Amino acid sequence: QVQLVESGGGLVQAGDSLRVSCAASGRTFSAYAMGWFRQAPGKEREFVASISRSGGNTYYADSVKGRFTISRDNAKNTMYLQMNSLKPEDTAVYYCAASRSQLGSSFATIGPSGMDYWGKGTLVTVSS
Repeated sequence: QVQLVESGGGLVQAGDSLRVSCAASGRTFSAYAMGWFRQAPGKEREFVASISRSGGNTYYADSVKGRFTISRDNAKNTMYLQMNSLKPEDTAVYYCAASRSQLGSSFATIGPSGMDYWGKGTLVTVSS
């Protein structure tokens, strides 16, 4: 079992950058494919980005491709999401998720229901 805790959210202006982190408990962090999802008010939770167990492969939603970068440090049991050129439509609660069985490449198609573990989320607000 793994516990996930997000941090780093906040209020920024359009065009700014922000990095959110996801700290995981346990000794088997590298056994999990990891990803970020987000949920805006009144909308469903949606895929943002995912990363393979080794960190060697990354995947992005079209809406964030070229602006966001996902990474992980298995030695620190931590995953990151660097968000650049933020837009008001990026405003949402950002959740990290872990899957023991799925590949990082599958997160976008499988969606939230396929994840094994979730953090409680961190709020990112982008003002115009």
